[in-house]
Amino acid sequence: MQFSPEELDHLLKQPAPLRLIKADLSGANLSRAALSRANLIKADLTGANLSEADLSEAKLNEATLKQANLSQANLSQADLFDANLSEADLSGANLRGIGLLWANLLGANLCEAQLNDAMLSHARLSSANLGKADLSGANLTEADLGGVDLSGANLLGANLFRADLRGANLATSNLTGADLSMVRYNRQTTWPDNFDPQAARAVFEE
Repeated sequence: MQFSPEELDHLLKQPAPLRLIKADLSGANLSRAALSRANLIKADLTGANLSEADLSEAKLNEATLKQANLSQANLSQADLFDANLSEADLSGANLRGIGLLWANLLGANLCEAQLNDAMLSHARLSSANLGKADLSGANLTEADLGGVDLSGANLLGANLFRADLRGANLATSNLTGADLSMVRYNRQTTWPDNFDPQAARAVFEE
């Protein structure tokens, strides 16, 4: 069932943490909402406005956030295992330590997002915008980063083992200490000036 604006307003005034498992919140206006530690497992938040919302430590496993507005939101330490965030706006969001294993982030906007120590193993990020994002210490093992814009991103100490970087733009990225062993790349992959992918044990693959 979908909540009316009045019901939603009443709900948000309840003591934290909120329990909204499988709730239909599609299109809801939750801008700046206090949802820290909320249980939103399998909730439908398609197209919802969550800009500047506090979702720190929230449980969003298998939630649908397709085309949701999460710009400047706080999702630090949240769990979004297998969540659908395709085409979502996460620009400038705090995603430190977030769990995004197997998450769908196809075409998402993560420009200038803070993804320090984030868990992105097996995440689907094809065609996403990660320009100037902070991915220092992030785990991107076997992530799909095909066609991703990582220009100016900070990948200091990140783990990209077996990630797909075919067609990705890493121009001006900081790859200091990053593990790029077995990473797949092709002629369309753009590396920082003077970077040698073969020396980093990356694998050329058309």
